[in-house]
Amino acid sequence: MALRVEGIVQGVGFRPFVHGLATRLGLAGYVGNDAAGVFAEIEGDPETVADFLSALGEQAPPLATVDRVTVEPRPCQGTAGFDIVASPRGGAASTLISADSATCDDCLAELADPADRRYRYPFINCTQCGPRFTIVRGVPYDRPLTTMAAFAMCAECAREYHDPADRRFHAQPVCCPACGPALELRRDGKPVPGDPISSTVDLLRTGAIVAIKGLGGYHLAVDARDDEAATRLRSRKHREDKPFAVMVPDLGHARDLCEVDDLAATLLTSRRRPIVLLPRGRRAVAEAVAPGNRQLGVMLPYTPLHHLLLGAVAGPVVLTSGNVSDEPIVYRDDEVEDRLGGIADAFLTHDRAIHIRTDDSVVRPFGGREQLQRRSRGYVPEPVITATGFPDHILACGAELKNTFCLAKDRHAFVSHHIGDLENYETLRSFTEGIEHFQRLFDIRPRIVAHDLHPEYLSTKYALERDELAAVGVQHHHAHIAACLADNGESGPVLGVAFDGLGYGSDATLWGGEFLLADLVGFERLAHLAPVPMPGGTAAIKQPWRMAAAYLDATFGAEVPETFANRPQWQNVVSLARSGVHAPLTSSAGRLFDAVAAIVGIRDTVNYEGQAAIELEQRADPTETGCYRAGLTGTDPVLIAGTELIRSTVDDLRRGVPTPVIAARFHNGIADVIIRTCGVLRKSTGIGTVALSGGVFQNLLLLRRTVQGLAACGFRVLTHSRVPTNDGGVSLGQAVVAATRC
Repeated sequence: MALRVEGIVQGVGFRPFVHGLATRLGLAGYVGNDAAGVFAEIEGDPETVADFLSALGEQAPPLATVDRVTVEPRPCQGTAGFDIVASPRGGAASTLISADSATCDDCLAELADPADRRYRYPFINCTQCGPRFTIVRGVPYDRPLTTMAAFAMCAECAREYHDPADRRFHAQPVCCPACGPALELRRDGKPVPGDPISSTVDLLRTGAIVAIKGLGGYHLAVDARDDEAATRLRSRKHREDKPFAVMVPDLGHARDLCEVDDLAATLLTSRRRPIVLLPRGRRAVAEAVAPGNRQLGVMLPYTPLHHLLLGAVAGPVVLTSGNVSDEPIVYRDDEVEDRLGGIADAFLTHDRAIHIRTDDSVVRPFGGREQLQRRSRGYVPEPVITATGFPDHILACGAELKNTFCLAKDRHAFVSHHIGDLENYETLRSFTEGIEHFQRLFDIRPRIVAHDLHPEYLSTKYALERDELAAVGVQHHHAHIAACLADNGESGPVLGVAFDGLGYGSDATLWGGEFLLADLVGFERLAHLAPVPMPGGTAAIKQPWRMAAAYLDATFGAEVPETFANRPQWQNVVSLARSGVHAPLTSSAGRLFDAVAAIVGIRDTVNYEGQAAIELEQRADPTETGCYRAGLTGTDPVLIAGTELIRSTVDDLRRGVPTPVIAARFHNGIADVIIRTCGVLRKSTGIGTVALSGGVFQNLLLLRRTVQGLAACGFRVLTHSRVPTNDGGVSLGQAVVAATRC
């Protein structure tokens, strides 16, 4: 019989697995890769063939995912033995590509064995681990179509590659010190003599900043215990306050730094090796690593090079994206010294090319499951399987901030790696190159392009420039809720609560505190925060005190407390807000958080997106149960009085209530008004399921209070898991909405 196996079955040792299984069962035939996946011919008695088919899914290699096995009866040819055949070129690409995977235990054992020929070789890999997505140039997944094509296998590696009994049988990136990539440490434009790993460790111990080439790009590394080095890295990278991620040698070191429960341990040690956001523990890193933050982003080594470095350092190392703030991660060797030369003191590089840049993924445990904050290395390009499917090929261009794009066909939504904020040429180039790569890799030829409604987003402009495609505009907050539905395998309708910084509304105002009756086709805006002016437009995002001025004026008018009204430029900004000139109305929940952060003195200006709200959460006392209360007025839509939360904040300030208590009462007040508003809307709609989405729900304190309160009121609550709740999930929402409309 003829078999067709679809799923993640290339680059994961699936052909060797099939070969070994068929050989053990005494079956004859062959197996091979092509652009559509894995094909095979099997000959043997029916009972044994049935055992073979059962084992395909049940015993598949760790990195494999079998989506479908198609069987077609064929007459026996009298074939002797079982072979792996050459991969034919051409055909429609429909196979799936594995994400990059952390070094497996077998390879680690060889790495540490002085008697092994790959002892301390920093590029050791096998069919169970190593680079995949970041080195693939095309399909089928064979060495000539990867960046390993530049390295001819030595006789010993070739023997392993062709030996069905070997763990590296048909492992495409197979290599060794005799024939594979090599490390080089460079300083002042020249190679540093000696062992590159030992020299790099010495540099880190003496406070140097080292650019280290990883799977998907360069990282910038310093000793995480060295406050002076971390401070110098902040200065050179122009990253004033945003926390750095830390890599530690093993799970024990992670437990020293953070509170690690069973789920967190599973996430840290998974083959995906994301950055995991965890509560800080008893042992500290340098203050400059994550100033004022109760959580720390921690990850474990995921390449042999990381294991060798961290094993020698024997402590935590800052490992942050190799870029200047707001630029994409550097991944090309020919540009690294130009772009990072003003930051790094030395460069630990190698000659295996990275085909596509990919940042580290970021996750956190919540509600007993993994919740993605940034979906990238280790997860991409594995698709999100949707319940509704895509009758046509679709490109969704995503949002402006935390951009991802999505290419979709059949039931597969290929949400891209994290692109970043589309605010400069380099990031836009990464966006367009990524789309072209995904189109080739998965043979997706879109006929529909979905985009945000904001006319000034670069993603929108790109979509509309593709005039050969049918354009579908999707409102930003509808896309958020649709993404949450797709994430959970549902189609609605739901009460969608979309809270974020801002998004372009269908009435041309700036939304962000929305309650929608939504499904995958459309939505109705049922309730929202009462709008206030945003004086100075985008200037108010970087200067939260402007939002404080707008909210205080809306709350108190001429009776604004003198402590605020006498500040420089205060009256000018209030006048701007009242004039409506360069002061668009916004219902944004994120801007309300900004206003409160400024009012209580936490943050007047920000250095990164969402900083004021993040720091307000960090200051909140999680044991405080007091709650500010916002009134609800009207019915079509229901308006939520954010000004009443502002009034309560100011009243407590006047009474001398500590900032942590005020911050907690405000958070509790936001959760309370979400719960009460959903209760009102349930009565009018009969809908008892709530979907929570938008960047504001990255706030763990708010999310926990909201989910608990809604559940206590009998609601079924949907939150994100497979794609981020922030704008990184918007492209998925756009894609599923476009699919249902066309």
